[in-house]
Amino acid sequence: MTVRLEPGTAAPDFALLDQDGDTVRLADLRGDRIVLYFYPAAMTPGCTTQACDFRDSISSLQGAGYRVIGVSRDEPAKLREFRERDGLTFTLLSDPDHAVHLAYGAWGEKMNYGKVVEGVLRSTFVIDEDGVLTLAQYNVKATGHVARLRKQLGIDA
Repeated sequence: MTVRLEPGTAAPDFALLDQDGDTVRLADLRGDRIVLYFYPAAMTPGCTTQACDFRDSISSLQGAGYRVIGVSRDEPAKLREFRERDGLTFTLLSDPDHAVHLAYGAWGEKMNYGKVVEGVLRSTFVIDEDGVLTLAQYNVKATGHVARLRKQLGIDA
């Protein structure tokens, strides 16, 4: 059974490599508000759209006190290429064994071209300064998600 996290619960801790091969630990980010989003694969059309939407909104998100972090199963080298290719200015994390995806409930059954498959569930979580979830969204759409998120967070679109 797939986990479904709810606002008010502690965000599962993790230690993952970023696009530069450096370890990022959620515990080390206490004091920051985090937008943590899970996406299927770097440099695919939907994931590029979503990442570029975050890139284009990064100033307002950071201005409102949020740090954006993307998570996929891609290796750090591919994440670095994705970041450079699309001018992404936020951290991308590698979760190749999808353990963190599982902890957040961002892995499970989904429909893909009319067939049930197991894989990444495009999901977004907002974590407060104390490491508590304030928002948990599953099966979000790549297009338009960042604009809706900004409205939910009270950030002018």
